[in-house]
Amino acid sequence: MVALLRSCRRLIPHLSACAAASPSSSSSCAPRARPISRGLRLLPVVLAMAGYSSGSAAEGRRLLFRQLFEKESSTYTYLLADVGDPEKPAVLIDPVDRTVDRDLNLIKELGLKLVYAMNTHVHADHVTGTGLIKTKLPGVKSVIAKVSKAKADHFIEHGDKIYFGNLFLEVRSTPGHTAGCVTYVTGEGDDQPSPRMAFTGDALLIRACGRTDFQGGSSDELYESIFTLPKDTLLYPGHDYKGFTVSTVEEEVAYNARLTKDKETFKKIMDNLNLAYPKMIDVAVPANLLCGIQDPPPSKV
Repeated sequence: MVALLRSCRRLIPHLSACAAASPSSSSSCAPRARPISRGLRLLPVVLAMAGYSSGSAAEGRRLLFRQLFEKESSTYTYLLADVGDPEKPAVLIDPVDRTVDRDLNLIKELGLKLVYAMNTHVHADHVTGTGLIKTKLPGVKSVIAKVSKAKADHFIEHGDKIYFGNLFLEVRSTPGHTAGCVTYVTGEGDDQPSPRMAFTGDALLIRACGRTDFQGGSSDELYESIFTLPKDTLLYPGHDYKGFTVSTVEEEVAYNARLTKDKETFKKIMDNLNLAYPKMIDVAVPANLLCGIQDPPPSKV
């Protein structure tokens, strides 16, 4: 402390001399404070630039992204929009029926035009909100994998691209949790968001993965599916039960206790989870095969 006070006493006259110097002075006083003050001023700018961006600097940021949560089933819903497009087209991934009004209010507040309501698979733990959204916004189209055999406006397959404005999502087939699971990955290219983002549904979770004991699940297929995803992408799961929000595929390969094992060990782990029968499955699966909402009965004449 004594040494610090002595240093301050020596510094005060030096700073006073610098303050008295003319702005055009070539005194050696001026440069000494620059590295610290410049660093402090630049830090918020550097942090701001770490956010999602796409296109050239002149185009600015195009992607609007929101991660939304439904607490009853611990489900994440994802909203993405191209705000560089005049119409601000948007997609909604894995909406839940209970939170449709919340999601649509947010979309309205942000001035977005919802184009697609999309599912990563036929869910067993909640009823999808896609059908309900279509009744409230008739122009919206529902999307699901063709192999899921569910009802939708558009059926997708591995390698398809789903465009919203100048941005797109690439469809990756990632079966294993169910036979019809897909992962949506943001596009690759100079005009697409960076870093890339993967919306994995229930296939790959943070430090876990989806169960494989129903709906055509396969631990063998799930293991292979996970390792096809680009390792440097940000991972946004369909659920989380421990408070996590985002990871990376590479991080999960390194630290996910199930994925650090070889395939045979992984299969043994998955075959012996002994999980309870999903409490919503008998309601959710039949509804979700019909886009989350039963067709209204024909009107009586």
